[in-house]
Amino acid sequence: MSGSGDTGADRTLYDDEARPVVAPSSPRSTTALGEGRPIADARDLARRFLTETQDVHGFPAPPRAVGIVLLVVSELVTNAYKYAPGPCLLDLKVAPGTVEISVWDSEPTVPVVHPADPGRVGQHGLEIVRSLCRSFEIRREPVGKRVIATVAIEEPTAVLS
Repeated sequence: MSGSGDTGADRTLYDDEARPVVAPSSPRSTTALGEGRPIADARDLARRFLTETQDVHGFPAPPRAVGIVLLVVSELVTNAYKYAPGPCLLDLKVAPGTVEISVWDSEPTVPVVHPADPGRVGQHGLEIVRSLCRSFEIRREPVGKRVIATVAIEEPTAVLS
């Protein structure tokens, strides 16, 4: 098995052929991202995780929500690889109506989320992530930090007056 090595009952890990091994309880995936194409690999892992979770558990994965999850994964993993000197862990967890995306990296410096400024070139990633997510937090860890974003999975419903 690859992944974090944690085999707790509520974890979903990928086997050596990148197939999710889904636990019967709350679906979860923890993956260490390595060399090569870590950002593309993270998006692929997230896409497979959501597909497997839908196929095995019937957890809904509307296309809009999947797109948001993939964008958030891409932004958070990009930041980890751009600013942290060491490894990166991607953790995905499904809960009723949400997907929690957690990225750990070895850099202890907490990123600055800039206020909206259409005149600024670059540095909009976390601003975008915060606007798309139900919740967003950054936690200092004994080594490094963890950025956690929660995406709502339900399709928005129109309110007619």
